[in-house]
Amino acid sequence: MSEQYRAGSNKGYIAGDGSISEIPPGERGEPVSFSGISDTGEPVSSADYAESVLVVNFWYAACAPCRVEAPDLEESYQAHRDDGVHFLGVNIRDQAATAREFAESYGVTYPSIADTEGSVKLSFAGEMAANAVPTTLVLDRDGRVAARILGRVMDVSILNALIDGLLEEKK
Repeated sequence: MSEQYRAGSNKGYIAGDGSISEIPPGERGEPVSFSGISDTGEPVSSADYAESVLVVNFWYAACAPCRVEAPDLEESYQAHRDDGVHFLGVNIRDQAATAREFAESYGVTYPSIADTEGSVKLSFAGEMAANAVPTTLVLDRDGRVAARILGRVMDVSILNALIDGLLEEKK
């Protein structure tokens, strides 16, 4: 990743390679606690997702891979929402109006937190950091990071399989 920065391409982000990391249940860290304000002005916190599988996607509007993966994330959200799975975007750069415009343009119906100060991103730093944009983290029902896709979700079936695996885990 440092090579990307030193290359001086000025693309404005460090791209992930699409690598997937999974953490077995017995090796997962502590539950992640976070809070923020959604792009619609509502307070959001990790407590809102207690006992649910949660997919957290770090993104911003000008990020090209974020735009490419948005329809796939929405497809996965729609496929799993009736199973009690939640999705939450974490917008690391944009103001709320820009995030709402992005959601409208790309058909994203799940909420996003505005995290321009980085407090939500920092909440995940000790467990499995979002070292690239986009990064997608999948949390188990205990609020622990169970999987990370570093970079764009290249194949929605992989994200769906990660979610399905967590849904099958016993509480």
